[in-house]
Amino acid sequence: MELIQATVDDLLARLGPGDGYLYLAGDLDPQDLTDLLSDRYGAPRTLVLDGFTDPTVDESGGAALLAPFEDRAVKIRAWAYGDQWVGTGTVRDAEGVERPVLVIAHREMPEPLAVAPGEDGDVDWMERLRRITGWTQPAQRPDVDWAEVESRLGTALPGDYKRMVETFGKGAFDGYLGLNQEPWTHLREDGLLIWAGTEHEDLYCWRADGDDPDRWPVVVRSFDGEDVSFECRAAEFVCRILIDPCHRFTMARYFDTHWFMNYRESV
Repeated sequence: MELIQATVDDLLARLGPGDGYLYLAGDLDPQDLTDLLSDRYGAPRTLVLDGFTDPTVDESGGAALLAPFEDRAVKIRAWAYGDQWVGTGTVRDAEGVERPVLVIAHREMPEPLAVAPGEDGDVDWMERLRRITGWTQPAQRPDVDWAEVESRLGTALPGDYKRMVETFGKGAFDGYLGLNQEPWTHLREDGLLIWAGTEHEDLYCWRADGDDPDRWPVVVRSFDGEDVSFECRAAEFVCRILIDPCHRFTMARYFDTHWFMNYRESV
């Protein structure tokens, strides 16, 4: 069975929007399907390997994909995409034959927590960002040498940004807002450091004024060169554009649910 992205589209369409699974042709290489899905959805999480289920897998981490197979899953990789879990790998059928499979399941999205007036200063915006995106994977880059990065840049960096990079790694929120793994300095002559950007060529920056980077405001430089300032930190800014449909740079108009597409290569 030859696999291309159009084939994947057809298979997903056959499954429809609800929970379900398909046994695939026996001559299909499950790794080929994993690679195509990784190109589309980012790096997967391994739920089952050699018949052993990751003990940390729960409903927030894709357990619904395993429900149809009881203890017959051999290898399952999973992706969070909007309000769905998508999984592929191999399982044993009712006769005990190992077969490639494609499976989807509904993904429960946690309700974003409201922020009461005056509460902003007490909010852990990184924890809220994890909640909004349904992020359950381990920290992707826990060993970043920030001392080396900051020495090379000649400045300390905001703590919430460093937590974002350590937690999510290389990738994009909603597959759209790309997180820089260290700030770009292209606009340094304007006093700006770039920490993220979008497909529409908007650049998300800090106005690097003062000795306390945790007090640097976010500045959006649009594709036409306009600068728009926001008196908040990076993690709060991302939270707000994900869920506030009235925000000037909102992504809530385009996506009802939110996720982080990890660009780490699958293994």
